Amino acid sequence: MLPSMKRILIIPIGSADPAILKTISASLEITFHCMIEIGSEMPIPLTSYDSRRHQYYSTTILETLRDITRRDRDRVLGVADADLFVPGLNFVFGEADASAGVAVISLTRLRQEFYGFRRNTRLFHDRAVKEGIHELGHTCGLGHCPDPHCIMHFSNSLWDTDKKGQEFCTRCKKLYVISS
Repeated sequence: MLPSMKRILIIPIGSADPAILKTISASLEITFHCMIEIGSEMPIPLTSYDSRRHQYYSTTILETLRDITRRDRDRVLGVADADLFVPGLNFVFGEADASAGVAVISLTRLRQEFYGFRRNTRLFHDRAVKEGIHELGHTCGLGHCPDPHCIMHFSNSLWDTDKKGQEFCTRCKKLYVISS
């Protein structure tokens, strides 16, 4: 059974639409069977911005999230409405630090409008939920899964994100139980 967490804290990084935060929160509560708290908005760390790339370095944001007092919270998920990257990749949908129990996702490239297509709120919300679950899965010690339908499958593109489900495959469920 996934998992043994008691609380997850969601931190909006910069301005994030309350509707998407509520959608993510509701889905995380169902998936992880725990309490979800939406915390106060945190500014995007200025030191994370790379002016050459016009993107934000997600690892710097994770470092800032590590400093948040976790008290009775098992995990922290940052939700940024900013384009994120790590060196060596053009962008990332998210990043996690399993040892610290923190993760961050980016909403920017999950929107159809980013690619010049018409807005699709349902699809955007579905993608954001998947990325949130995926990154929190990493904080539980799960790696990428070869099953393209498992939530822990690596998303190299939105096609990969859209193809996978919102659930852990049987293998990942077993791995989580062993590692927790």
